[in-house]
Order: sequence, then C-alpha cells, then structure tokens
Amino acid sequence: MSTFLAVFSKEARDYVRDRRTLFTSLLVGPVFGPILFAFVIDLSIDRAIGGTSETLELPVIGAEHAPNLIRFLESRNILPVNGPADLDAARAAVTSGTHDVVLRIPPEFGQRLLDGVSARVELVSDLANSAGERETRRVRNALNEYNGQLAAVRLSARGISPMLMQPINVDSVDVSTPSGRSAMLLGMLGYFFVFSLLMGGMNLAIDSTAGERERGSLEPLISLPVDRETLMLGKIAATCLFMMLALTLSLLAFAVALNFLPLTKLGMTPNFGAGTVGFALLLFLPFSLIGAAMMTLVASFTKSFKEAQSWVSILLFAPTFPILIVSILTLRPRFEFMFIPSLSQHLLLVDRIKNEPLEPTHLAVSMISTLIIGIILTAVCARRYQKEGLLG
Repeated sequence: MSTFLAVFSKEARDYVRDRRTLFTSLLVGPVFGPILFAFVIDLSIDRAIGGTSETLELPVIGAEHAPNLIRFLESRNILPVNGPADLDAARAAVTSGTHDVVLRIPPEFGQRLLDGVSARVELVSDLANSAGERETRRVRNALNEYNGQLAAVRLSARGISPMLMQPINVDSVDVSTPSGRSAMLLGMLGYFFVFSLLMGGMNLAIDSTAGERERGSLEPLISLPVDRETLMLGKIAATCLFMMLALTLSLLAFAVALNFLPLTKLGMTPNFGAGTVGFALLLFLPFSLIGAAMMTLVASFTKSFKEAQSWVSILLFAPTFPILIVSILTLRPRFEFMFIPSLSQHLLLVDRIKNEPLEPTHLAVSMISTLIIGIILTAVCARRYQKEGLLG
C-alpha cells in the first residue's frame, strides 16, 4: 500500500506541476465546454422566443389591393412596409439578402375574393436561410389563419356551419413534465460529461507511460524492487482522480450555467441540482476506471508522447459513439443497453434529469458491468507491465 500511495502521489504531483497541461485538461474542456453549450442554448432560446414576440417588418408589393389582409397582419404583430417594385426585384432582394421574405398581392386579389373564387398571393423567400425560413413560416401561419377566417365567413354567409369543415376535433393530451421536456435540449449532456471525464486524465495516462518511456525514466522506475502491478495501479489511480476532478468541474459548471438559461419560458425545468450532480459522480465512477485503464493500455504500445496522443485522441470517440447513435434515434433505456459502458451512464443520467423513476436493476447492471470491464482492462494493463517489451 505504501508503494501504491507513493506512485499515486508522485504522478499527481507531477501532473499538478505541469500548469499548462493541467489548465487544458481541467478548464478548457470541463469548464469552457458547458459555458459554450449554455451560451448556444441561450442564444437558440432567445431567437425562438424573440421570433414570435418581436414585430416583424414584412415588405409587401401591392398592399393597397388587400387592406383587410394588411390590417389582419398588423394584428399579428407583422408590420407591412413598402416592398420592391415588382416580383423580379423581390426575387433579387431575397437572393442578395436585402430582405428575408417578401409578400406580393396581385391587383386582382380583391375582385377574386368578391367573386368567391380562390385569390392568389406570392411569398418570396429563401428557405436555405434559417432566419428567412423562420420569418416565412411566421407569415405563412398568419396567412393560413386569415384564410381559415375567410372560409368560415363564406360558409356562414351561405347558412352553413363552419364546423362542417372540421368533422374531427383532435385534442392533444401532453403527458410530459417540465423536467421531461428539458431533456429535449439537454439530452446530449452525457456526451459532454464522458468527453470531459476522458479529457481530464488523457494527458496523465499518456505521460505516465509513453512520456516516461520517451524521457527514459520508465526503465529506472520499473527496475526498482517493487511489484510492477503496484506501479501500474498507482498510475491508473492517479488518472482516475483527475478524471473525476474534471467530471466534477464539468457537472458544477453545467449546474451553474443552467440557472442562467430561460428554460422556464419554454415550460422546461431541468432536474440538475446537487442531488443530480452527486448521482452523476457515483454513476461515472466505475467508468473512470475503464477510461484510465484503456488509455494507459493504448499508450503503453506507443513509443513517444505524440504518437500516444494521436492514438488516444482517436480512442476518445469510441465511448461517445453509442451516445450519438442513441441520441439520434431517441431510444429509451433497455436492459441490454445497461451492459454498454458510457451508453448506460448516459441513459440513466438523462432519466435522472427528466426526473423519471430509475429502474434499480438497470442501475445495478450498469455499475457492476462497467466495473467488471474496468477491472478486466486493468488486469490486461498489469500483464502488459510484466512484459519487457514495455520498454520498447
């Protein structure tokens, strides 16, 4: 135990002394990542909310042909303004980005309405432009609403109930909770946490193996009269420590950043308090052993720090790939998923954020299977440290 603690403290002190590497591992990813994520979410929410509440200036060609339509648009917070001279000029203005959307009302619009036939309007927009697509959708919704009102008036004028046009009335029953709806935006948090955890110990895992071999300090270390397995366990334990430290910083950064997001305006209330932070730390603790052992093992087969950094950087995406697939397919937790490290932690954490009851069996299988895989990888590392080929 004394040898284990000596190796553990030695690796931890060496890592702390490397201020630049420590700053990159514990601040750039775990702290700045959540802040950047929160900023992007906040910007998206502001654009989504502001897009419906702010006044939209709509260039209109031929506004004098439909005064009632113009007044209706104004009642929907859409302010008609003078548009381009004609349809060709409108197309050119939208293409160049001068306007996002232009509405053209033909001169025969009013007469066709009086005749009881369909009147045509033209909405010029560029759907490849996200801002233009949002404004076009807003104007189109207003025009559809006006269209429905005119249809109801026409039916009423002929003594026909407008309800005949709606034989089925669909009432949506939403069973989601505010915490459950928050998972729509925060469903990728597991990806960030896995990545932050691995980044926190990556440089230490590389430096304690490939780095020491490159500096020539590995041979004197393993030539000491101590068990090589103890040396390896001390290095892996130090790597796990900084992985969990990086994860803690990332969780706290997210917990603080979420307080500044206007999620309540969207009817979302994420369950991400101190209890969730503690649950995530306990949930990812076995996975830190997998990450540390996996990166130590890969680095032991390389001959230089740069070579190890290249291979381990590629290795970082292996645990995050299942999370991306499941997030895209929006799959729910299943028993067989609990045997997959990183994926099981992600699914359980999302359920915790949604404030849904956790299946005890899923939680037990996830932690036990992840711990077993970590122990197996650690044993493989121990065998690798017993071989003289470790010195290259």
